[in-house]
Amino acid sequence: MNAEQYNTCVHEWSDALFRFAWKCTGQQSDAHDVVQGSFEVLWQKKDEVLPAKAKAFLFQVAYRQSVDNFRKRSRVMFKDAPEESYSPVNPDLKKVLDRALAQLEEKQRALVLLKDYEGYSYDEIGQITGLNESQVKVYLFRARKTLKEYLVSVENII
Repeated sequence: MNAEQYNTCVHEWSDALFRFAWKCTGQQSDAHDVVQGSFEVLWQKKDEVLPAKAKAFLFQVAYRQSVDNFRKRSRVMFKDAPEESYSPVNPDLKKVLDRALAQLEEKQRALVLLKDYEGYSYDEIGQITGLNESQVKVYLFRARKTLKEYLVSVENII
């Protein structure tokens, strides 16, 4: 991969990678760090990564960095004010969806985000996460079942 192809990857995938990282980490500043780190790793491995595989490589790195970030944050708890952001989605609906996603384990949340938000196939998700296709399907099934149970519960919506 040359510099022009790298810049094309940055232009094409930075927004999607940021959305994915933000949903995985829950923090805008952490998502920026994950995205920057992912592109840094891509640059370091530019001779090994084919341009056609750059998207999957970036999401794989972002997934791993998000998991590492989650583990680090689990050990150290900070008392920060929640970050505000603009969202075209109804704020109440967004809160409900965010709370529902927060009910999931980190791996399940990442799989839901990769499949339902980013549109990856089961095989691509398996390559990103290191799981086989049947494991991806099982984790997604369980995650969606948890989301459904949470979302149809009246006390969680009000």
